[in-house]
Amino acid sequence: MIETAVSLLAWFCFVGAALGILQAAIGSRLVRRFAGARGGDPAHRPPVTVLKPLHGDEPLLEVALASVCAQRYPNFQVVFGVGNAADPALRAVHRVRERFPDCDIAVVIDPARHGRNGKVGNLINMLPAAKHDLLVISDSDVHVAADYLDRLVAALELPGTGLVTTVYAGLPSSRGWASRLGAAQIAYGFLPGALMARALGRQDCLGASMMLRRETLNRIGGLPALVRHLADDNVLGQLVRRQGLSVRLAHTVPATTVPEETLSALFSHELRWARTIRALAPVSFLLSAVQYPVWWAALGAALAGCGTVPLVAFGVVWASRAMFAHRIDRALALHIPDLAFRVPVWLLPMRDAMSAVVMVASYAGRRVAWRGDAMDADGGVRTHPVPPSRPAYAAQESC
Repeated sequence: MIETAVSLLAWFCFVGAALGILQAAIGSRLVRRFAGARGGDPAHRPPVTVLKPLHGDEPLLEVALASVCAQRYPNFQVVFGVGNAADPALRAVHRVRERFPDCDIAVVIDPARHGRNGKVGNLINMLPAAKHDLLVISDSDVHVAADYLDRLVAALELPGTGLVTTVYAGLPSSRGWASRLGAAQIAYGFLPGALMARALGRQDCLGASMMLRRETLNRIGGLPALVRHLADDNVLGQLVRRQGLSVRLAHTVPATTVPEETLSALFSHELRWARTIRALAPVSFLLSAVQYPVWWAALGAALAGCGTVPLVAFGVVWASRAMFAHRIDRALALHIPDLAFRVPVWLLPMRDAMSAVVMVASYAGRRVAWRGDAMDADGGVRTHPVPPSRPAYAAQESC
């Protein structure tokens, strides 16, 4: 009886691995198609303001900030915002200003808080400094190509578009295991998953990089409508769609810095991300378990007693996973030539195993910490403060 149950469980695991490889094949194809396509140029190039909320120093910060100041776009402004004059991020801003003296750069220093979401509160303080009516909201750790603004404007010009967002890859801050594993999760998990969701008709807003008109922002209630929410990007997308407008993807692939230097820091970050996604889309989150085929194959082989056939099956799954990951690497190199996140083949089982553990741990609670604020997320992903005496998981960047 027990042997039969174990055999059935092993069979179930290998079915999960097969589904995971199928998903990886479809996902890698979508990434290659998207990365290889070039969106059209904008018919007009109206002035743009880029809002960059900052909070503390972080690896590669100056590189990321410089990339937005190096745009091949005729008229744009960059607004950097911090909560206090002692914020170490201002050192990077000062160096970027020296490197780009002709770039229209404004700096807002304002300690006013408007809610639990510090990023949105910072944006509320920054918005009065924005000169133009086309607004880009971009996280501090986003690295962009020189035609980034052109690609966003071209997408926003399409009829019925109210909001433009972008997918992104991960850029490790070092050659260490933790940052490379984090970048691998973004490239091999998040990116193909986001493109598959788009292919199935979803119009998710991905908060690392967004563009909309000031008029649209005002119609949905402005930034104060977002400040109570942890997943402000998701709420923004919902509010725009309720206006009868579309959320479109721009044909560009920025990179976000993966700063974690230790596996514990990476685990904490990914746990916060997982708990947020679980609160937003619990069914889709559960189904995403098939994204970890090497883990399922390893578990199946262990349950089957590590015989010859199960071990061969595990090797086939591992090799297939590596092949599709390599295809994604090659596709992303078209957009980010110096991308160095490539993960050795022998680390892929570790990557899948860690993702599985994060998924299981996400069901153990709702508590997260973001930019130093401990909070609980409910089904609407509103933020609720929790007493500081209770332990919380820490993370460093927004979802």
